[in-house]
Amino acid sequence: MPTIVNVQNLRKAYEGGFEALRSVDLEIQQGEILALLGPNGAGKTTLISTICGITVPTSGAISVGGHDTQTEFRAARNLIGLVPQEINLEPFETVMNTVRFSRGLFGKPRNDAYLEQILKKLSLHDKKDSKIMMLSGGMKRRVLIAKALSHEPRVLFLDEPTAGVDVELRKDMWDVVADLKADGVTIILTTHYIEEAEAIADRVGVISKGEILLVQDKAEMMAQMGQKQLVIDLADTITDVPAALAAYSLTIGGDDRSLIYTYDTKGERTGITTLLNDLQKAGLSMTDMQTHQSSLEDIFVGLVKETA
Repeated sequence: MPTIVNVQNLRKAYEGGFEALRSVDLEIQQGEILALLGPNGAGKTTLISTICGITVPTSGAISVGGHDTQTEFRAARNLIGLVPQEINLEPFETVMNTVRFSRGLFGKPRNDAYLEQILKKLSLHDKKDSKIMMLSGGMKRRVLIAKALSHEPRVLFLDEPTAGVDVELRKDMWDVVADLKADGVTIILTTHYIEEAEAIADRVGVISKGEILLVQDKAEMMAQMGQKQLVIDLADTITDVPAALAAYSLTIGGDDRSLIYTYDTKGERTGITTLLNDLQKAGLSMTDMQTHQSSLEDIFVGLVKETA
């Protein structure tokens, strides 16, 4: 797939020397869903704001759809929809007029049928004539999403779009995301709900302290970096791992009645068979066992810890 967003050697520094972004390189492919993960203060919002032209970069280059965001700002911005974290809406305006106004700002001709379709997908249609001030917090966030989609963007940025909202909105949001992806829209989202990134993203990027640590296909990342844990339930409590089992680097479970064995999924041999044999020789009686695959959250936490 062709690249629709291209970020090269991007740096953003503020007065006093703080670097919010450090030499960021990022290529986003047309029609993909990229989840950008990182702790608070990692630079996620700064990166999005800079690509969207809200924040001026200190150095580096950004293009969207082949348009430089500095020299061809209007052409680049017309391709972008942005759902910000903050809810900033005119309280006395109606939902429909709010969305209609956003479409007009981009010079698009009036198309209420299209806007009503968006409102229906976001479960807002019955509120289209309601004033913003009468809506709940979750409903206001839906309006932000409708505004971002009003001018039919080809690249959609979702900055923590479901933070603090109800499960129903999340479901509606991801249904809309699936439809947009099917239409070829590129979606970049930041989220604290890592299970959502794991469920819908094609690729995952990890950012920490203003630097991109990794951008990789989600399935490849989990295959290459994931580990499995074998949890062995014991018949009796245990306080120390027997010396005969030291080579397996076992840890004792929180209930003192289980042993945890971590192994690499890429290894030619797991070592489980010999472990179980040595477990019996050590006089430990097993009652049950189960495996646990490392999640995207486990991998993310491990990467961030390495840079702490």
